[in-house]
Amino acid sequence: MATGFDRKHTDDLLDFLRAAPTPFHAVAEAAARLERAGFTRLAETDSWADGAATGARYVIRGGALVAWYLPEGAEAARPFRILGSHTDSPNLRVKPVPDTGVLGWRQIAVEVYGGPLHNSWLDRDLGLAGRLVLRDGSEPLVNVDRPLLRVPQLAIHMDRGVNAEGVKLNPQQHLAPIWGLGDVHEGDLLAFIAAEHNLRAEEVLGWDLMTYDVNPPAYLGRDAEFVVGGRLDNLVSVHASVAALAAAVADFPADAPIPVITAMDHEETGSNSTSGASGPFLEAVLERLIEVRGGGIDARARAYAGSFVASADMAHAVHPNYPEKHDAGHRPRPNGGPVLKVNVNQRYATNGASRSVWARACEKAGTPWQTFVSRNDQPCGTTIGPLTATRLGIETFDIGVPGLSMHSARELVGADDPWILAASLNAFLEV
Repeated sequence: MATGFDRKHTDDLLDFLRAAPTPFHAVAEAAARLERAGFTRLAETDSWADGAATGARYVIRGGALVAWYLPEGAEAARPFRILGSHTDSPNLRVKPVPDTGVLGWRQIAVEVYGGPLHNSWLDRDLGLAGRLVLRDGSEPLVNVDRPLLRVPQLAIHMDRGVNAEGVKLNPQQHLAPIWGLGDVHEGDLLAFIAAEHNLRAEEVLGWDLMTYDVNPPAYLGRDAEFVVGGRLDNLVSVHASVAALAAAVADFPADAPIPVITAMDHEETGSNSTSGASGPFLEAVLERLIEVRGGGIDARARAYAGSFVASADMAHAVHPNYPEKHDAGHRPRPNGGPVLKVNVNQRYATNGASRSVWARACEKAGTPWQTFVSRNDQPCGTTIGPLTATRLGIETFDIGVPGLSMHSARELVGADDPWILAASLNAFLEV
């Protein structure tokens, strides 16, 4: 990647966001971009021996993806450079028995996923997307990309103190979106989704459906300095990782570490799943890549000891209306470059050794970067970084693009930062 801010990357990010309303769509879109860059898909159920895993490959598990470039003849103990991110975002997800309503209103029963800002989902035009699982085992992706649902806020006339006291929402009682009038009939939503995609409802045996704001991502500001949209946390990092890997493979040094990206699911709920960072997905892929080259426990230990993980997730930009929420010496700004996130209590995995790797990567790329640490009197969030470091024993650092309104239905980042992140990650793959 050449140095210099490139809005073409951010234009492409907007396309990626529009194509990825759910983790399943994000993985499918990432895979499509990787295939255009020369990658081919492997199945976990296939044998990876006899060169099947060599070259540019990727594998998918649900809403998670791992991709890599394995050069011909790479020794079993060659270390990895791993870009980690996550595909999921807080939202409202459809319950197993979705059809509900009261007093002539038809509603959809939803469960709160992760830690969204509940009020940010009020009075928004919501679409519905996800995957269906059919009787034959196929998993078609579905997307009703138009205003279908809405969580209406109570009028101020019936809540006179709302502006002084704030919106108070019971997530069970106040977040069920409306989608019509009339009597409630069990199976209506599933029949509607199936019909929208030319499928038969009786063939649908399972589903994972979720809401999203259909208002598209966009540039914002006098000079278009910002990007606003849903799921910036953490699809900015997924998109940057895919771009960095595709660029690295196009001109890959024969003796460089093996580049890997992992985009995991369920980070927003603790990563405890078969496709989350606490699960075995990434570890199983890495072990298979070592085994197919004839390596065992010794080669794995040597490879991991020389490896590094860049855990990329959104960071907190200093808020102009709440500057006191930041440590005085650590106030990242949009378009100032990615943020290295530090927490000595291991909410972030960065330490001195991994920090130096990030510094060298940015020096190689010629890109700026910033640092964040939470105030001592304020709790700190976490990422897949500490979980990946704990599971694999690989040195890890946490970084991310600084933004505002994290976990809102619509977030904000600087328009230059996504490209700076991608360029920095690309350089990391070779340091």
